Amino acid sequence: MYNVPIYKETDQQVIFDFLKEYPFAFITGVGSDGRPVATQIPFLVEDRDDGLYVVGHVMKNTDHCKAFKENPDVLIVFSGPQGYVSASWCANPHKGSTWNYMSVHIKGKVHFFEGEKLVTFMKRFTLIHEEGNTNSPTIYDNLSNDYTEKWMPHIVGIEIKADKLDTVFKLSQGLDKESYANVITQLEQRGNTKLAFEMKKRIK
Repeated sequence: MYNVPIYKETDQQVIFDFLKEYPFAFITGVGSDGRPVATQIPFLVEDRDDGLYVVGHVMKNTDHCKAFKENPDVLIVFSGPQGYVSASWCANPHKGSTWNYMSVHIKGKVHFFEGEKLVTFMKRFTLIHEEGNTNSPTIYDNLSNDYTEKWMPHIVGIEIKADKLDTVFKLSQGLDKESYANVITQLEQRGNTKLAFEMKKRIK
């Protein structure tokens, strides 16, 4: 990971909020054959007494699921807004352009779960993503028994405690105020409002 102190986020609440806002993450590991595997899935983030956990589910009959069972050590990469930043937008344009982005890396071990714990998770997962709408036909409680009995055996829950967490929130922190403000304006004009918004939040 890009290790520059000014780009590190240390506020745990800011990190937690980021993970909830951008839950679709890249999870990668290595199987017993030494080959890398990866997939992307949405996670729920849980701040428990003993640390931060991310919880999701994967299809069983996949290369990544098999690899995670053989070697549970994984890396999960959460990505947020990103975009090109031209040096021409700065007070001193005679330097290299760059790329702003936000990313959180979590390392830990995969623990699998099924049965009632998986059912409980899927109920929570579907309800959260249906914005609490208990009348939605697609939340777990409103699915038919035929449907859940057919598909639930094909998935397994995964839970990873964040044994190591690292961040890069590279948002032009080293620029002077004039250049910083102009980068925000240029991003907004180009439709990259999310990245511009994240930069605005850090104006003091």
